[in-house]
Order: sequence, then C-alpha cells, then structure tokens
Amino acid sequence: MLNFWQRLGSVFLIALIAILVGILAGTLAGLVFFSASLLWLVIHHTKHMADLEQWLLISDHTPSSIPPGSGIWDNIFALLARYVRTQNQSRQLINLELKQLQSVTAAMPDGIVILDERDHIEWCDPVAEKHLGINLELDMGYQITNMVRQRSFVEYLAAGKFSKPLILKQMRHHRLTLLMQLVPYGNKQKLLISRDITSYERIDAMRRDFIANVSHELRTPLTVVIGYLEMLTADPDIDMEMRSKALKAMTEQTMRMQHLVEDLLTLSRLENTLNKLSESTVDMASMLHELHREAESLSGGRHTIKLSIDSENQILASREELRSAFSNLISNAIRYTPDGGEIGIRWKIKDGKGLFVVSDTGVGIEPEHIPRLTERFYRVDSSRSRDTGGTGLGLAIVKHILNRHQARLKIKSAVGKGSEFCIEFPEKRLIKKS
Repeated sequence: MLNFWQRLGSVFLIALIAILVGILAGTLAGLVFFSASLLWLVIHHTKHMADLEQWLLISDHTPSSIPPGSGIWDNIFALLARYVRTQNQSRQLINLELKQLQSVTAAMPDGIVILDERDHIEWCDPVAEKHLGINLELDMGYQITNMVRQRSFVEYLAAGKFSKPLILKQMRHHRLTLLMQLVPYGNKQKLLISRDITSYERIDAMRRDFIANVSHELRTPLTVVIGYLEMLTADPDIDMEMRSKALKAMTEQTMRMQHLVEDLLTLSRLENTLNKLSESTVDMASMLHELHREAESLSGGRHTIKLSIDSENQILASREELRSAFSNLISNAIRYTPDGGEIGIRWKIKDGKGLFVVSDTGVGIEPEHIPRLTERFYRVDSSRSRDTGGTGLGLAIVKHILNRHQARLKIKSAVGKGSEFCIEFPEKRLIKKS
C-alpha cells in the first residue's frame, strides 16, 4: 500500500503546485498548469510502455536490450533487468544439465525416445536415430508409428500393456533385432527404450545349431554301436566273421565319438578367456620334421610328401597348439588327396612374415565354400568328410589357435587341381636362430 502511495507522489506534488499557481496567478493558470503536467505524465508513461512493449516483442531478451527509463520507470526497468539476468542464468543452468543428460544418454548403448501423451516424438538420442531410422530435426512432433511401422509394434503401443518388452526383427534397412520397452512416466508421457540384441540372437542361434550338430554327430555312431550290440545280444551264436566285423565297426565308431569329444574339449579350452597362452621359442625345423614323419606314416606310402624349410627362424608360440594346428592341415591334405597325389609342407619368410604352407593336389574346394570352412561342423561334402574320419571341427580349432597367436589363415583352391592353406605369422613372433 505504501508503495502505491509513493507512486502517486508525483501526482500529489503536481496538484499542490497547481493549487499554489492558482492562488498566486489565478484559477485558470492553476488549471492549465495541472492539465499540462498530467498530459506530460501521460506522454511519459505512454512512451515507456511503448518501449516495454517493443522490448517484449523482440526474441533476444538480455539485460542490455532493456530500454533506458526515467522516474519510476527506471526502477521498473532495473527490476526487469534483474529478473532477466536470473532467468538467463536459470536457462543456462537448465541447458547445461540438458546437454549433460544428452551426452550421458548418447554414451548409453540403448536408444531412448521421449513420447508425449499422443505418442508424438519429443526427443531421441543418436542411438535411437540409428535403431529406428529417426531424424530428430525432421521427425520431431510426428507419431512414432510413422517411423516404426511394424504391425507388432503398433499393436503393442495401442494395447498399453508395457510390462513385457517387444522383440522386433529386420528393422528398416538394418538387419537388426531390437528389444523394445515402453516406460510410462510424468504427465502421460512415455520413454521408448530400444536395445540391439542382434549379436545375442546370433549367439543363441549358433548355440542351437551347435547343440543340434553335436547331437547329430553323436547319434550316427551311437546308432551303429547300438545296432551291432542288439544283433550280438539277440544271437549269441553268431559266426566269428560277423562278430569280428561288428566289433571292428563298433571300435571305429567309438573312436570317432572319442575324437569328437576331444575336439570339443579342445575348442572349449581355446575359447576360455581365462586360459592364457603359454608361449615359448618353438624350433620350427624340428617340429616340421616330426610332422613330416607322422604324415608319411598316416599316408602309408599312398602320397608323395615333400618338406621344404627355407628359413631357420623360430616362432614365439605355444608349441602344443601350433603342432595341433599344423597337424590338422596336414592330415586334411592327406584325407582329401587321392592316392598318387602330392602334398607339400613348407616354412619360409616373405615380406617379413613367417609363412607355413600346406599344399596338395587333391579334389579341391568350390569358391563359395571357402569363407565358411572354419565354421564348426561345416562340411563341403558331409558324407565324404565322415568317410575320411573328420569331426568337422578341425579347421575351427585351427582358427582359434591362430587367433590366439595373431596369425591369419589364407586358403586358395581349385576344383580338381588341389588346395593351398597358408598360415601367416606376424613379424613380432619371429625369432632369429642364434
């Protein structure tokens, strides 16, 4: 109330002066003075109100942009400048917190979309843009179903039951599998969270395939063993020739299962991240001579096997693992090379890298099969692989061993002409023989 009467002080002062003028100069002069003073006050306030209105219409509200004032308007504009400074500081603080929030959400592996009560896009992070094909600048304010048009998602959104997530496959141009979860919050708003589970789906599919393959690989020899056991049990007086044939077949199939189990255990050990690589200096010449003698024994004189050692360099590696990888490649060459064929085993240095090469004049491999040869249980010809005694895990074991040694496997092959398997070791693993 006091402030109100203070604001009327100028009017009271003008009225008092007008009365004094009227007493001294006459009533007319007092009225003219009073009217002129009020007109000046109206013009003064109108001008400042016009300046204030003009300032309110501009977009950049800063303290420096506030117009100058006089009289009571000076106090009003000073208070307004203080209010603008406070608001700007609050806005800067909010913008800083928003940027921090956006940087945090951008660092998260999940996509985040904020939806209003009508499921319109209010904001999203870069991950959500990638997952859902959203362009925030262009799509803000649009329905989320304009971006995600899968029927299952539209039905999920319309049902309003968000306790369980939704799995969406084949998102737009990306071959992604997304786990979608809607979380209601605030004033009927929703938080849409998307998570890329493509790799998990792939791993799960690999696990299912692996179990199916192992089951299949074990079922065949078990069927043979069980069949012969049933035959021997049903007819204890079976002739010795048939009994000998049955025992031989059961022994072969049992050995096949044993090799499969051993290879599975080897793969498990190689894939175990806690199983550290035990390295030592491996004398390549000595080991290759051993492998050459074993290859000749395995071939039984059916092939010509040549050994060529062009370098005395040794390797820093696990001798046991390296021997296993080399032996796998050599035995494969023997299995898939017809009698009379030639197999080459070579160790050399080229462009500073160590190369172990196994070549053969065998049946060869079609180009479309080469990229998949190191997959578990992948067979170019399943019947031929089983006839030669392979488990389908040999090259998978080789791949894991080479990965542990930072080495690469390169395969060249031509159908009917033969194949070449080359292991390339990095220069840092080479050791010059003293």
